[in-house]
Amino acid sequence: MVIEWRTGSGGHGGDQPPKRAAEYVRMSTEHQKYSTDNQSAEIRAYAQRRGFEIVRTYADEGKSGLRIDGRDSFQRLLADIQSGNADFEVILVYDVSRWGRFQDPNEASHYVWLCKSAGIAVHFCAEQVENDGSMGSSIVTTVKQVMAGEYSRELSVKVFKGQCRLISLGYRQGGAPGFGLRRMLIDEHGNHKGMLDRGEHKSIATDRVVLVPGPDHEVATVREIYRRFVEDGRTERQIAQWLNAQGIMSDLERPWTRGAVHQILINDKYAGHNVWGRTSYKLKTRHVRNDPSEWIRHDGAFPALVPQALFDQARIIIEQRSQRLTDEEMLALLADMLKQNGYLSGLIIDESDDGPSSSAYQSRFGSLLRAYALIGYVPEHDYRYIEINRALRRLHPSIVKSVIDGVNAVGGTAIQNLANDILLVNDEITVSVVIARCKLTRGGSRRWKIRLDESLRPDLTICIRMDDENMHAHDYYVLPRMTLAEGVLRLADHNGLSLDAFRFETLEGFFDLAKRMPFRKAA
Repeated sequence: MVIEWRTGSGGHGGDQPPKRAAEYVRMSTEHQKYSTDNQSAEIRAYAQRRGFEIVRTYADEGKSGLRIDGRDSFQRLLADIQSGNADFEVILVYDVSRWGRFQDPNEASHYVWLCKSAGIAVHFCAEQVENDGSMGSSIVTTVKQVMAGEYSRELSVKVFKGQCRLISLGYRQGGAPGFGLRRMLIDEHGNHKGMLDRGEHKSIATDRVVLVPGPDHEVATVREIYRRFVEDGRTERQIAQWLNAQGIMSDLERPWTRGAVHQILINDKYAGHNVWGRTSYKLKTRHVRNDPSEWIRHDGAFPALVPQALFDQARIIIEQRSQRLTDEEMLALLADMLKQNGYLSGLIIDESDDGPSSSAYQSRFGSLLRAYALIGYVPEHDYRYIEINRALRRLHPSIVKSVIDGVNAVGGTAIQNLANDILLVNDEITVSVVIARCKLTRGGSRRWKIRLDESLRPDLTICIRMDDENMHAHDYYVLPRMTLAEGVLRLADHNGLSLDAFRFETLEGFFDLAKRMPFRKAA
């Protein structure tokens, strides 16, 4: 976010005009005292004492300082300086940590040097020494930069240890519960407080979440999946076809696929075990797949949906499918998949009837990328978005149906135009429903790009933003036509009041708008 300030020169004494300054503020979620408003207040007091006139504000709200990625305003600040478009002489920052908690202090110094080389000084307003380039100042500033980075490292270690402890105690650490399971909120004494629905989170720090069996018919379906796989010798594909023929939807309200059945057969939570740490993304460096010996486990943490013996039999069958194949045979099957699809991914491998699962390739060759390299395949792009988009297209009809059902439930009417999927609500308002795929930037920030059909021009557009895994709805935007000036809408976690005023956790507010009521009551 960039704000231009139009302040006059009044209030500055002397004949010399005040130096033009820009302030940079950043807030993560670490401490309330580091809110951008408080930072700005301290910076403005500093500016008044020094005779600076703040003409521009660069603000990164809710952004980590570990990397420059995702900090759009910080990047714009550097771009303005390097391009010569900066209309200020000084940058004012609250302290060194707001400039960044870079793990390499040389990176923080590099960005300061870029500014100074363009003739623009950087002032850390709350620090006790001037950032004037003197030996003493350089030593103290470097120490501060190291301390800022070390704070993040120590915090990461503490958070990781805390999560490991909670896992070892049997508590759930995020993620969807899965078909046949539900998330139960419990207090610090272990008393049940109620189920958490999709998209709901605990609000009290001392509360915890555990998994409990879901509805009886879902539990029975999970057990039947295992029975058909182990005792009847059915494949995942055949079980998925049976489930779809029965009209049973997955936990995501989608038809079953081979991969969805496979995930149920290999996930320890169905045997009651709490497993965490299969992958890690510490300090926003890179995602790594951890060795099974490093996973954090608590066996018997939840009520088991299937007996351990049955779960073990299913795992043995899956493992034997790949153990019977040599490395050369597995790679030959992988090469055939590449030839058929033009590219490879974990989902494509899991959906193949003729070969081992993606986890089998990871176990045999160390990683999927290693297996890809052995057949001469180097992915030029991340093709997961293709599969995600296909899944979201399959999800769209059920989302539209849920909107229609919600309107009907409050006494309104909603009619779908099958030609363009536009809804006519209460014979008055046209509504479009769009789903936005979540994309993570290299810095770990979430982004959503929504393409709108400008030719339809509905009165309201309901935008469903998906979560990080593109598995569940994260939130909803109910946008009137007047807010949609362009055909493409780009959203981040924070988008300013002009858009976030239309953000909702659920669609209950929209359904209330569609509710019919007697004229006298409305008046």
